[in-house]
Amino acid sequence: MTNLAPRLSDLGLAGDRPLLLIDVDEVLGLFMKGFGDFVAAHGLEFRMERFALFQNIYRPGETTHLPLEQGQPLFDDFFATACHQIEPAQGAPEALARLSRHAEILILSNAPKPAEGLRRQWLAAHGMDYPLVLNSGPKGPIAQGLIAQAKGPFAFVDDLISNLDSVSDHAPHVATFQHVADTRLRSFAPASDRHPRHDDWQSLGDALEAAVRV
Repeated sequence: MTNLAPRLSDLGLAGDRPLLLIDVDEVLGLFMKGFGDFVAAHGLEFRMERFALFQNIYRPGETTHLPLEQGQPLFDDFFATACHQIEPAQGAPEALARLSRHAEILILSNAPKPAEGLRRQWLAAHGMDYPLVLNSGPKGPIAQGLIAQAKGPFAFVDDLISNLDSVSDHAPHVATFQHVADTRLRSFAPASDRHPRHDDWQSLGDALEAAVRV
């Protein structure tokens, strides 16, 4: 993976319509629930106690979370073998289908390279077979490279304020929106006045449509 943006034409996008960049985990899919189920299958507990990942993994009966270095192999294994088993966020496929009538949609996901095939499979299985780009690190640089190839206007959706800030810093003319799909996670998720938050896909779809309307 690289922050160098691929050519939109290689992704099947013309760049002549509004462009929406959409995250997957906790935006289109219930990642935390899926990862929690995966962890449980390995004899561990996933307790939703904070807006974090490895710090929520416990051995049964213990009060101290699993050491962080022991969480990484679980994360890697999940993306290599089971990331296609997460549930879609309620209303997301329908909202994207509506938006795709007048905008191009590109899925921009921070996921390990071994997840690419399963992630494409998951998107197609849930009616979201749009071009997928995997990234690592802050999303601002790659978003900047992608939108430079298109006419616009542009919008970006992510659950993480760090990614939303990164895109705003690199491409201030992109409309940014926060979405946190898992209802259990929402109260823990940091928010920012820079990025309107819509945790219902009907409301988010309406906001995206208004942001890129030409």
